[in-house]
Amino acid sequence: MSTIEWKEIEEKIQSWNSLDEIPPYNEIEILRILDKVEQATFTLQVDSEALLYSMLAFYRLKRNVTDDHLNKHLEQLKQESNHPMIADVQALKHYLSIYNDMQEIALVQYHIRETDFDPVKLKKAKALLTEMDRLSKLKSIHTASTNRIKKTYDQIFEQVEFIEDVAESMVYTLEQRKSTKEIQPYNEAVEKLSYYITLFYDALPSFIKKETTSDPLDELTTMIGLDEVKDYINHYYQYLKYQQKRKEAGFQMVDEQGLNMVITGNPGTGKTTIARLLANIYYRLGLLETNEVIEVNRSQLVGSFMGQSEENTLNYVKKALGGVLFIDEAYNLKREDQAGNDYGQAVIDTLVSSMTSKEYAKKFAVIIAGYPDEMQHFLWSNQGLRSRFPDGNFIKLPDFSNEELLQIAEDTALQNDYFFTEQARYRFLSLIEKARVDESFGNARTVKDLVLKVIFHIGARHELPLADNWLVHMRISEEDILVLDDQKGSAEPMEQLEQLIGLDNVKEEVKKLSAFVQVQQKRKSLQLPNVPVQLHSVFSGNPGTGKTTVAKLFAQILKQSGLLKRGHLVVASRSDLVAGFVGQTATKTKNKVREALGGVLFIDEAYALYRGEKDFGKEAIDTLVDEMTKHNENIVIILAGYKNEMERFITSNPGLESRFKKYFHFQDYTKEELLEMLRYHVREFQYELDDNVIDYLLKQFEDTTISGNGRFIVNLINEAIQYQALRLDIETEQIDKLKLLTKKDFELAWKSIRGTNQQ
Repeated sequence: MSTIEWKEIEEKIQSWNSLDEIPPYNEIEILRILDKVEQATFTLQVDSEALLYSMLAFYRLKRNVTDDHLNKHLEQLKQESNHPMIADVQALKHYLSIYNDMQEIALVQYHIRETDFDPVKLKKAKALLTEMDRLSKLKSIHTASTNRIKKTYDQIFEQVEFIEDVAESMVYTLEQRKSTKEIQPYNEAVEKLSYYITLFYDALPSFIKKETTSDPLDELTTMIGLDEVKDYINHYYQYLKYQQKRKEAGFQMVDEQGLNMVITGNPGTGKTTIARLLANIYYRLGLLETNEVIEVNRSQLVGSFMGQSEENTLNYVKKALGGVLFIDEAYNLKREDQAGNDYGQAVIDTLVSSMTSKEYAKKFAVIIAGYPDEMQHFLWSNQGLRSRFPDGNFIKLPDFSNEELLQIAEDTALQNDYFFTEQARYRFLSLIEKARVDESFGNARTVKDLVLKVIFHIGARHELPLADNWLVHMRISEEDILVLDDQKGSAEPMEQLEQLIGLDNVKEEVKKLSAFVQVQQKRKSLQLPNVPVQLHSVFSGNPGTGKTTVAKLFAQILKQSGLLKRGHLVVASRSDLVAGFVGQTATKTKNKVREALGGVLFIDEAYALYRGEKDFGKEAIDTLVDEMTKHNENIVIILAGYKNEMERFITSNPGLESRFKKYFHFQDYTKEELLEMLRYHVREFQYELDDNVIDYLLKQFEDTTISGNGRFIVNLINEAIQYQALRLDIETEQIDKLKLLTKKDFELAWKSIRGTNQQ
């Protein structure tokens, strides 16, 4: 950061000179500035540093953090800086305490009437004297020197001293049984104290005051994101208020929209929070007697024997009377694949009956929630329930954007007295993206869990006792997040690819594609236009040519290029995707795709999926095409098999042909490459070859067409090792003999497996 930028920051810091103004930087920004100051050679002016710490103390009071370690830092800075805001902020904590104490005092109870008997007057005067004595002990000399709060604060305690004198005189007069003429001055003194307390309340910063008539939409406004939902609920709130005023004016509304609501959204999008907010709105408008929300799910409603479900449901309806009954994952009430003894339908029937009966109708609201697709299917398959929820009463909560999730992460960290450095904030995004793979992603819930996981690892690594530098114990650095990020060096899978024997043309294609992906990812990070990445591929070649091995490395390379989030490989065949009954194939295929999200789905012998128009495999292909479009860059699908069969398969389906544009042909290994493989596996198991083994195998490779390639070599070595074991006497043989594989071992091994591996 340049000197000019630091100067601009200092000017902005110095602009804060009143508790009535919000500081120019928020709490996280202040922590980051202090962190940069600690790690930079630049030094802030003493007043600027003191103001930053004062701002932090201000925000912590706003968060109701009163037991604060920052006070000792402020005390040290006061010795070097006499900026008035330091004293003002320090005094604010005391003012907050005084304000809370004064709120508990009901001065009206000490007011004396002329008609009161003397014992009553004496009791009130003594009680007031005790209260004033307690208050006077709360006065602190550590208060601000100049501001409006200080002025009213001083007036209060001057009045407290005056009341003590007046009350003592009143007590003395009454105890001496003398007639008193001091009732009016006494009452006027009490009223004046009430007036000063009111002035004190008005002078306090607005965030300290507890609003007793807060707008029910305030909580919605502070929520991150959800712009369309906020707009809808604001309009819905205004609509309900309007209809309420019309009723008060004598108009009637026969066809009311009703209060029942459907809230859909993925996990962690705020369904329960919105349900509670709606309950509060209904209550504030007088549409319901209470804002209580009774939260239930299938396990609480569905019984295990006949009649229990109806009883459970009615009990929860009764508990919810006057408020809201909230049913989460409501589609679980009726499961299509359940046997006839599932009692979920009884819950639905009882609920619908309660919503329309004379006894319970319009006395409670029902809010049901769950995943969007499942909720839509559930409601449309149950018209009795669907008709109780008007089209206008559907709220769909979107997934949070990455930027919104980062804000949630920062808020979560701050609530736990941590903050992200700017580098850590960017790095944390990679954790979010890796977790954000499929519909099960928990949005705000997952992000909060990730933050707490980072905090756990920080605490587990720190040594006790704590260092004096408090900022160390609040900082979340990039290194703290890298501990959880299992991202390894990007060269490792590429090095493994290079070490594979042969496959020169495939290696070149993978390198080219990897470089392309990395460049496009870099352009994307720099907000430059990037070319769409087409990675769905066809691997053709005979068995044992390394297709599965390369697919696994390809997945890891794409992960470390930043394109795939998990980089795992899921291997599937026709049996994993195609079912034997109508409708089941699409489900099996979708489940396999979900398993592979964030990685590579490798379908071996893919041409087996299509065996004619009436075959269920066609449904698997159609589902695959749909899922590829739906999940876009969140999955790479590789189809593998024999070259000619794969070409016919791809060209026979326009949907596949338009989506698979990368072709990798895995050639059969040469005899030299097969021998190199053999030597590699022999060394790996710490065996040695007799001199005449190589000549024998070269002749065999020349005379025979090998089917199985690398797989054949592995089988050949395994067989040779077993024949070697058969001829050895382990009691007498030396170590050299235990390691040596002879020509005879390979001759026997070749004869053993030639029937299935020769053409």
